[in-house]
Amino acid sequence: MADFIHRFIPSKTGRNDTTLVLLHGTGGNEEDLLPLGQFLAPEAALLGVRGKVLEGGMPRFFRRLAEGVFDEADLIFRTHELARFIDEAASTYELNRARLTAVGYSNGANIAASILLLEPEVFSSAVLLRAMVPLEPEEYPNLQGKKVLMQCGRQDPIIAPENSERLAALLKMSGADVTVHFSNSGHGLTNPELAQAQAWVGKVV
Repeated sequence: MADFIHRFIPSKTGRNDTTLVLLHGTGGNEEDLLPLGQFLAPEAALLGVRGKVLEGGMPRFFRRLAEGVFDEADLIFRTHELARFIDEAASTYELNRARLTAVGYSNGANIAASILLLEPEVFSSAVLLRAMVPLEPEEYPNLQGKKVLMQCGRQDPIIAPENSERLAALLKMSGADVTVHFSNSGHGLTNPELAQAQAWVGKVV
């Protein structure tokens, strides 16, 4: 299997029918979002993945040239690389490929959005926490039947609200069923947002 450091926790039911693929923000690791995953879907299998790119010693999923300015060539390469790893992990851990849900925060949400745009068959749904437009695809993917939750902060110093709105529009134009929540918060997540995400996941996953 591809050399991503990761942590897998099988479903408590003994059947890995639903899996949350947990993708951390800059400086995080494969353990960071496990508690969130357990909160969102207590009976789901969990796959926490560590980004392979280092920025000042901090793991990320792809390179950036400056805050909010991505190295698009590296992003595209890393997107396909991560998609292949998820496919291999699905075989190794006997996961249901039709029920893989991305849960990404910040940099992890951006790589999850990039996978939706470039490798649309990987995820059945996604929770994008503080995501921005990762890239503009050459053509719209087919995201029919896929559900996406976006949690955005109106006071986010890193992501302008209009950028998040543009990502939501891009996903909708590709056929996804997108739910967008804006809160009067910054880049960090709030308890009401987590409760909203839990309720959404409970209906979708």
